[in-house]
Formats: sequence, structure tokens, C-alpha cells
Amino acid sequence: MTRLEILHPGLITTVQDWPGRVGYWGVGVPPSGAMDDYSLRLANTALGNPEGAAGLECTRGGLRIRPDAAITVCVGGAHVRPTVDGRPVAQWKPIPLDAGSVLDVPVVDGPGMRVYVAVAGGIEVQEYLGSSSTFTLGRFGGHEGRTLAAGDTLAVGEPGPGEPRRILADEVPAIGHHWHIAVAEGPHGAPEFLTRAGMDELYAASYTVHFNSDRTGVRLEGPRPKWARPDGGEAGLHPSNVHDNAYSVGALDFTGDTPILLGPDGPSLGGFVCPVTVVSGDRWKLGQLAPGDTVRFVRVRVDTAGDRAGIAGAAAAGRPYVLGDGGDRDDGVLGRGHTADGVTEVTYRRGGDDNVLVEYGRMELDLELRARAHALYLHLQENPVPGQQDLTPGIRSLQVKITPGRSTVGATLTALREAEAALPAAEDLAVSSRRVRLPLSWDDPATKEAIERYMYGVRDDAPWCPWNIEFIRRMNGLETADDVYRTVFDAEYMVLGLGDVYLGAPVATPLDPRHRLVTTKYNPARTWTAENSVGIGGAYLCIYGMEGPGGYQFVGRTTQVWNHRHPEPAPGFDPEHPWLLRHFDRISWYPVTSEELTDLRADTAAGRGRVDITDDTFSLAEHTAFCEREAESIASARRRMEHARAEEFSRWAASGELSA
Repeated sequence: MTRLEILHPGLITTVQDWPGRVGYWGVGVPPSGAMDDYSLRLANTALGNPEGAAGLECTRGGLRIRPDAAITVCVGGAHVRPTVDGRPVAQWKPIPLDAGSVLDVPVVDGPGMRVYVAVAGGIEVQEYLGSSSTFTLGRFGGHEGRTLAAGDTLAVGEPGPGEPRRILADEVPAIGHHWHIAVAEGPHGAPEFLTRAGMDELYAASYTVHFNSDRTGVRLEGPRPKWARPDGGEAGLHPSNVHDNAYSVGALDFTGDTPILLGPDGPSLGGFVCPVTVVSGDRWKLGQLAPGDTVRFVRVRVDTAGDRAGIAGAAAAGRPYVLGDGGDRDDGVLGRGHTADGVTEVTYRRGGDDNVLVEYGRMELDLELRARAHALYLHLQENPVPGQQDLTPGIRSLQVKITPGRSTVGATLTALREAEAALPAAEDLAVSSRRVRLPLSWDDPATKEAIERYMYGVRDDAPWCPWNIEFIRRMNGLETADDVYRTVFDAEYMVLGLGDVYLGAPVATPLDPRHRLVTTKYNPARTWTAENSVGIGGAYLCIYGMEGPGGYQFVGRTTQVWNHRHPEPAPGFDPEHPWLLRHFDRISWYPVTSEELTDLRADTAAGRGRVDITDDTFSLAEHTAFCEREAESIASARRRMEHARAEEFSRWAASGELSA
């Protein structure tokens, strides 16, 4: 078998394919894949490979490779001047390499961010969850789940029957420093989330790409958003906070007042407003946005967005501008209706040209709304809509992702309305609900380190600094930090979603409303969070599935919720999949010291750790009856918390923490 040696990896080089790791969005596994998928697919086309064959993605260039047998490669993406044994060769054309020849891809010295090297026959690595793509944050896929290093060798597959072809000049993507990007309205537009003036400003503004950008998301600098509401209620104190719902790749996500275009390694679930979404045919541009570039968003209708998709959309990719058509002018709301009993409102929201977000009821935490979303989820698992690719439940929502080209948003909306009419009453729901006991190291040193990093590198004047637990106490009207401790350990948290911050990370809320501590999230978000940190944001608790950014207020740290030893998992993990928790699991905590937690984490990582899990059932009717019996006490606790939050809100407003 032919091997390809990495002589110099450049800044960041990984193995990526297309369309990536699909079908696992609902448990927090991003698709990954080429960030500029168009360039990789076009380079594969030049070689006669299938469009999705695995190749090399090199950020900013600097890659040098050498095969041990004759192969053919193609260099695409950002403009560079590649050489073979010192001899200049062209991009976008097949390049023969003899055994021992060296292909040198120099550092990008013009516009663009990523260079792609496709190889006839494709790069062969062991697939993980159906894809060769590398997800470095999760430490899986590609070559050992990491970026490539000097001395690595990669296997090259046998070329298939496909015919190489010439890449036409108008097919080559237009890569510059000033970008027009096609977006569709939704899911969170005006007048519910941003004002009309705020949305107009979003389209009129020129945003600048921030240097702190990567495959998880492209951070932008631009005008402060004009919010249409003072706060996010139970979802959080900042007006950008919403009850967690599924994201789309390409969504413009406002984490606080900071706009971020979510990339292919971005989170699948979160609690922030996304007013527009880049349509699928323009998402390749995210992979070429470089620090200092400018971005303008152009509204397009989703029924014309499909013309930009795939290699067939070459004319659009080759233009440095977008032909806007004014958009759909519906604020991202595809339609509204009611459940079959006529009681609960259903809102259908657009997420680009490939997602429909189904929301139930008012913007509040209500387990009956989650039950309704679950009923739709179960129905669509058995009766998928045409082109259905992923189902991702949120707190009061379900996102249905379709494969572009196999269906349309309009057809999906029609199918979902029909499905809704066939659903049973949510109040009759009784589901499997395991009881899961996990250790919690309260105020763990890893969380303190994350706060210190945030204060040093992001901001040191945030209301939640220097101690998140004190901030939680203040926001909920509790007398001491010990009261926060007792509330967390007394609570039983029901898992309402998975993947809130990647890899099976649960978003959970206490079943007893008196235990629902409410906070806001970091604004701007942290750049680093230790794996399995435990935090509260809005009325929700999350266990971080992996190391990465984050915004929840810390209370401690626990053991792993994702198995990196597959197929030899620790007891308690299902050998069929690497995530520990399931929807409607009930989590409770027992206290351990940080030293004890270190030992427990080591045992779990080695495949020896055990998790205390008991099978049970959750009945929505029984829970509703409990809340009715305790209604007076619950209302009293809620009034205390709301009063404390109002005082905090006043302090924020006076200090300028909130936007006007």
C-alpha cells in the first residue's frame, strides 16, 4: 500500500472528508469535515475521486509531503504557489508525484485561510462513527484523532474508476479579503429577539473577522446588537439567552453581544440567539475567512439557495459577490399552528436552507413542552420526513435537519404539520428514565483555573468573577454559599438534551422547581473549560463533554460522560455508543474531594470506573401532580429568586453591563 509521509505539517493539518460525521448531531457530535468543503470536493473532482474522499486540510499552508510510490495529487483552496522538488506546479490540476518526490505547499501569502490537498484514491484512515474526518477537540477521527506531525505516515487508497477532469476557471472559488455571504432569515429574528432596526443594521454592517477564530466558529467584530427584550428570563439574564435548542452549522450565534459564525466543529445545542443562518451553498466561505477580513451578510430566499449548492453551483462560488433577492421577509418564522388538542402553540422556524426548528409553547421551562417535543421525536424516528438526516431535541423544541438536494424547507414544513396532527397527548407520556448517581468535586481546582484564565485573558470585571458560586448565590437570593451547595446536592436533574457543549454533554434541569437555580452565562464566553466541568446557565445544568470554550457558571467537576476507550468502555457505558447519558435520565450528585475525583477519573479513563445506574420510568402526569401539591412553596421560592435577579439586573443596567 502506498504511504504518504508528512515531512512538515504546517500550522494545523488534519484529515477531513465530506460531508463529515452525519447523524450524531443529537448527541453533540459535530459533522467536522472540510471547513471549505467546496475546495476539497473540487480538488477530488479534478482527480476523478468521489467528491467526499478524505484529503488534507492545512490551515495557512506550510505543508510538505513525500510518497513512497507514484501518486497523483491536486492542491486547492487558498491561493499558494506549490512546488514539486522545487519546480512550480499549478493549483486545481492533477499533479503527478514520483516515489520520493516532495510536494511543498508554502505558507499562504494572500487571501484565504485553508489549503486542501486531495490524493487520487483518497487518504485511508480508520473511520469513527462513519467518517474519516478529524475532530481534534473530541480526540477522534482522522489520524489518531489529532493534527498531523512530522514523521506521520498516511495510507493512500487505490484510485477508482472515476475520470479526472479539468477544473474550469469560473469553478475556482473566489477568495478575497472582503466577503459577501448569503444568509437566510431565522431562526431568531425580529421583532421577538432583535428590533427591526437591529436586523437592518445586521445586514447593513461590515463585520471584521477576529483573530480568535477556528473550526468551531468564526468570531466577528461589529455593532452591538439591538435587542428587543430586556433579558432571557429563565434562560438567563442577558437578552441573547434562550432555552437551549439545536444549532445549525453556519448560524450567526450571538454569545452575549459577540457574533460567532458556527463552524463544522461547533456545538450542536446551545442557548443563544441566532438571527440568521448561512445557506449551505455558501458555508464553504467560513473556511477561508482570515483575521482582518470583512463580512457582509446578504439575504436570500431559501427556494433560490439550492442553486448555490455543490459543484453545480460553481458560478456562484466563482463570484466575489452575492446576488441578493431580499430574503423571505418572514423573520425566520415559517408558520405557526397548534397541537392536535388545540391548546399548545407550535412555531416552525427556519435554520438556513436545511433545518426546520419546531418550538412548542411560550418561551419558558415546562416539562410538558419537552414531552411534546419528545413525542414528535419518537414519531419521526419511525416515520422520517423525506431527506431527514438528524433529529436534535432542545428544551422545548426539535430541530429536523434535511440533506440539501433531497428535500426542501417547504416540503419539510408540510410533512411536520402532518406529523403533528398524528401525535398523542403529551400528558400521557411515560418514558424510560434511569437514575444516574455521579460524583461531584465542589468548586474543583480545574474550575478555579478556568476562571483565572478568563479573568487574565478575556475580562476581569465580569459580575460572576472571581467566584461563580457567589454569583449564583446572589442571583438566587440565597443567604450563603453553603445554601448553593445544599440546593445542588438535594436536586435531581432531568436530562432534557444531549450535546449542549459537545459529546453527550447533558443539559438538565431539577425536577423540583425549588431547586432550579437560575444564572446568566458568561459574556463573552470562556475560551477554555476543563473536560467534565459542571456548570449552571439559565435554569439548566450541564456537564462539559470535553475540553473547550463555555459559558455556564461553575459549581464543580465530575467523571467522564463520553467513552474514549470504545470498544472497551468502562462499566456503565453502553458498548454500542460512546455517550453515557440518555434523554430523560435523572442525575443526582454525591460529594467527593478533588483528590478522590482525580482517582475516579483515572479509573474511568482506564475502563475500570463504575457508574451507579438504576432503571426507572418517568411519568409526566405524576410530576404534574407533585408540582400542584407543592404549588405554594414553589411559588414562594420563585418569587425570592425573581426578586434577587431583578436586583442583579438593576446593578447590571446601572453599570452598563447590558445593552440599551
